[in-house]
Amino acid sequence: MEKTKYRSESDLLGTREVPENAYYGVQTARAIENFHISGHLLSTYPNFIKGMAITKKAAAMANVEVGMITPEQGDAIIWACDQLLAGRFHEEFPIDMIQGGAGTSTNMAANEVIANLALERMGYKKGEYQYCSPNDVVNASQSTNDAYPCAIHMALCLEHLEFMPRLEQMIAALNYKSKEFAHVIKMGRTQLQDAVPMTLGQTFGGFAASLRGELNNLRNAADEFLIVNMGATAIGTGICSKPGYSDACIKALRKVTGWNISLADNLIEATSATSCMIQYSSAMKRLAIKINKMCNDLRLLSSGPRCGLNEIHLPERQPGSSIMPGKVNPVIPEVMNQVCYKVIGNDMCISLASDNGQLELNVMEPVIAYTLFESIHLLENGLDTLRKYCIDGIIANEKRCRELVEHSIGIVTMLNPIIGYKQSTKIAKEASETGRGVYELVLEHGLLTKEQLDEILKPENMLHPVDLNMIK
Repeated sequence: MEKTKYRSESDLLGTREVPENAYYGVQTARAIENFHISGHLLSTYPNFIKGMAITKKAAAMANVEVGMITPEQGDAIIWACDQLLAGRFHEEFPIDMIQGGAGTSTNMAANEVIANLALERMGYKKGEYQYCSPNDVVNASQSTNDAYPCAIHMALCLEHLEFMPRLEQMIAALNYKSKEFAHVIKMGRTQLQDAVPMTLGQTFGGFAASLRGELNNLRNAADEFLIVNMGATAIGTGICSKPGYSDACIKALRKVTGWNISLADNLIEATSATSCMIQYSSAMKRLAIKINKMCNDLRLLSSGPRCGLNEIHLPERQPGSSIMPGKVNPVIPEVMNQVCYKVIGNDMCISLASDNGQLELNVMEPVIAYTLFESIHLLENGLDTLRKYCIDGIIANEKRCRELVEHSIGIVTMLNPIIGYKQSTKIAKEASETGRGVYELVLEHGLLTKEQLDEILKPENMLHPVDLNMIK
């Protein structure tokens, strides 16, 4: 086996060996050593690395414009960033997502990898930082405290754009079921008790509308990511940057991304703020709560099959018991429930971490970023799973739905406008006590004729406002 070769690099704490073939450097090596926390590395979330690449590319373009670095250095850095944007060299970021130092390890990993890629592009060897330094050149005019949050914002914009089609596909699937089940009459329920008739299509249409309402909420929250603090450097004063750098960097970010990025009004405030991540996490939590409610409803509607509601049949995905033959469980809604609980819990983590920023910086940004990425990915995968393996294959048990309507006391509500609440209550009570149907009791008491009753109880008259007094 070939022995690993090393090169020596030094930093504030001294000299240490780095694998000769590694594009990362000494500070990344220390972070690899220090942080064994979540098991999720920066490379777990490719968009995070791409967010860093976008930020460093724009910074290089701006630094060339204001004369902080040479055009040759700028071209090499831009080339290196383009490699990362193309998905290459992501394995050179083997650092845990949760880390101390407010993201310094992540920023320096990007600086070192980009510097060494740039050096090779310029014809030099890895580690020959006198020609392109991670700190003095790649990180010129920057601090972790503006580059790192900007990278998070860029990454979350990419994550948002990938997430939204998943949500839209789920809404489309629910709309399809709404049309497919438009003719299936069933009982609506409130407080788990019989209420009034509706269609199964209306149930699924309600699910679709509930999720559709979150599209704009998420878009509005994501818009906040387009406000960045580049040029703030350490605390928002812009120390170590040249006049005009901020404006040049924003112009470059717009060119690189095609997005309407703007500079925060107050860089002191923006450098310690995490409000946009709080807002997006809150939007994800809202969505998770709605999805969770829908999954609970699917489990209830499919319960049984012999001793429950059994109004719908969910696709059978696997045997449900190691001891009970024939049992099949609603495993897909169940796993989505668990995804939703995790997203709701993650929102609390983000709230606590955001609440614990002090003075000019929030050092808890790594866990905020990691947790928000996790929430997005969980919901993304969960929505795909729920749609493919559950929603698309749901079958209506039409006969069962109609039987429940016909035997329900709830249809007496339709008679309120004609026979009055008092008479309707008497009929409902008698039906409950005797087990007889509302239909036959109304006829027996002579309250309406069969023709009148049949007209009133037509399915189409039970699904929307109707002037029943017009029925003769």
